[in-house]
Amino acid sequence: MKQKTISDGICRDAASTSTKTAPVPIIIFGAALKKDGSPTPALRDRVKAALAFGRHHKNVLYIPTGNVPQKGVTEAEVMACLLRKEGVSATEIVVEKTATDTFDSIVACTKILKKQSLSNTRIALATSPYHMPRCMWLMRLAGWKVHQVPFPYKNLARTNLFHKILIIGHEILASGWDALLVLAWRIVR
Repeated sequence: MKQKTISDGICRDAASTSTKTAPVPIIIFGAALKKDGSPTPALRDRVKAALAFGRHHKNVLYIPTGNVPQKGVTEAEVMACLLRKEGVSATEIVVEKTATDTFDSIVACTKILKKQSLSNTRIALATSPYHMPRCMWLMRLAGWKVHQVPFPYKNLARTNLFHKILIIGHEILASGWDALLVLAWRIVR
């Protein structure tokens, strides 16, 4: 069994010496954890969608993002664990566990992508369908070329109409606010 090391939030196999070029980065946006720290169906579906997309590419870099902890574990850590359970090497995962919302994820993932020298790479985004328009818009405003990971799961269908209206209303309001934040961040940085 290979030894694992963690450095700067990057999981690596200790024995790994091969360097891969131009990976396909897949940002997996977090979703709330259950109170016991286990993944919700929404979070599991986001990871499953990213995995299905990643299987079509030889060299993938998964970037799970989210830091709203439950029982001492973050969304990003839970997603990284799910990825590893599905056979993804720790060298293919960069855990972003500082972001507490979508805007923070955009900023933190931008830093990771630049540190990984992926500035001219098209970024794949994995999230739920109701959240995808906001994520794509914000990443584009942040200067990235993005495309969405296909999401064949119907997790929003599990909720009642009132809850769906609340979710969609939240996304509409949050999109405008987050867009202003991203534009201000681009000006200030």
